[in-house]
Parts: sequence; structure tokens; C-alpha cells
Amino acid sequence: MSPTPNFSTPTPPLPSTILASFPTPQILLITLNRPKDLNCISIPMHYALERLYTWYDAEPSLRVAVLTGTGRAFCAGADLKEWHGDNKPDQKEEEKNDRTMPLSGFGALSRRGGKKPVICAVNGICFGGGCEMIINADLVVASTNAVFGLPEAKIGVVALAGALTRLVRTVGRQRAMEMALTGRPLGAEEAREWGLVNKVVSVEKGISQEEISKKVVEAAIGFAEAIAGNSPDSVIVSREGVKLGWEGVGAEEGTRLLMENWYSRIDKGVNMREGVASFVEKRKPKWVGSKL
Repeated sequence: MSPTPNFSTPTPPLPSTILASFPTPQILLITLNRPKDLNCISIPMHYALERLYTWYDAEPSLRVAVLTGTGRAFCAGADLKEWHGDNKPDQKEEEKNDRTMPLSGFGALSRRGGKKPVICAVNGICFGGGCEMIINADLVVASTNAVFGLPEAKIGVVALAGALTRLVRTVGRQRAMEMALTGRPLGAEEAREWGLVNKVVSVEKGISQEEISKKVVEAAIGFAEAIAGNSPDSVIVSREGVKLGWEGVGAEEGTRLLMENWYSRIDKGVNMREGVASFVEKRKPKWVGSKL
């Protein structure tokens, strides 16, 4: 882990349940740190993550974020103990916590638009809101022991943080219905076959959960380093182009929007000139932080 880089603004304050570190000066590693509670996300954590992602998008030196969890879970969803405590039959309305979450959704990721990519490194259990987060992530790496599911219907609730409408675009109607209506969990390999996971990391039987987490994070950082090695402007605009198509904009309309709203901002810019020059001169490009 590299020392904390010098940023243009300080890292926002975080609770002990969220850890931020920097494997390289361009990569932000976010770790959910409630292992005894399977990294369930409480209401204050949603807003802390929202502040962190907002800071990440605005910090020019950072190019990719990786999200993972400690212990045997990536994230098992919402803090149902917190929810139950707020919904006792005899509890007064004014005593209940505000159950809202940021516009960016569960963990500030399930409905996040954002500017820069987020990779999920799934090290184990990924249920409910945890699964909603990975459905909207840019890339997903999972260990062979990871398990994914939307079990909300089994306990009388609904996955309302953005997953249902996005899931169908990734896996198709019938598979989305199977996940949402039966609550059946998927193993890592099946999730990869369905298009929810980019890469499955093999882990040997008998190794510790700490080693499993280390391996899956290393694989995610491998993706992150490949992305961080590219033009930060090109990554931002390319990501936006994919998002336009995935969010239901027609191919031609999406291309027009990308050209008018994004490409014009990088055309002949510093990183574009540097990229072309480095290719012609047969050398490695020297990118600067994106100003988009």
C-alpha cells in the first residue's frame, strides 16, 4: 500500500466502518469494515460513502476506485437490526430514524452516475443492497466462494435501490425474474455466466478469509491499474458512452449526446495531444489529471 498521496482537497472524514486507502496514487480502495455484521450498511454509512465518492470524482489525481469488504462478506445488505429498531409497533414517529438514502442509492453506488469508474471486489456474501451495488458497478471481480442474491422477497421487502430495473438489462427478463421473485442465490461462476461478474478468482480450499480477500482485491487492482494507465479523459468519456446505451438511450441518440456533450470537451485537449504524440514518438504517454 502506497503512502497517502497529496490531494488537492483532504479526504472526507469517515466512520470506523469505512476504510479508505490508496494502493497506488491513482487508485482509491474503499473497504466496508463491519465484519461481525457482514458489512451491512447503516444509514450514516450511506451518506459517508456519498461524500467519499463525490470527493473521489472531484480529485484529479484519482482515476479508479475499488470497493470491497472485510471478513467473509462483501456486503449482506441493509442493517435490518437498525430497521427493526426503527419500526417497533409502540415506537413514536419522532423517535424513528430517517430511512432515506442519498440519490446515488444504496451505499451511494446502486444508483450512482458519477464520473469515474468503481470496481467491486466481492470477497464473499453479496446479498440485498450489496448485490444492488454490484449490479450498478462498472466492473465486478469475485472469489470462487462469493455468492450473490436478492433475498428481499423472502423477508417481505423489495429491492428498491435501483437493482430491479438495471438487472433486467444485464441478465434479461427471465433471469432477473428468477433472482427477484425466488431469492435464489447465485454462485460466482453462475453470476459470471449471467453477465454480473467480469472475472472469478480461484481460491484454494482451506485458505483463510483474509487470503481470499487479498486475492480478489489484487485482481480488482489489476483491472484498476490497467484503467489508470489510460488517458483519464478517455476513460471518463468512454464510460459515459457505455452508460448512455445501458440506460436505454438509442444508439444514434446516445452517440449524438456523447459527441456534443463529452467528446467536444476532450477534443485536442492536453491528454488527447499527449496520447497521439506518444504514439507517433513511440513512447509511454504522460497523462495529466482530468479536468472534465
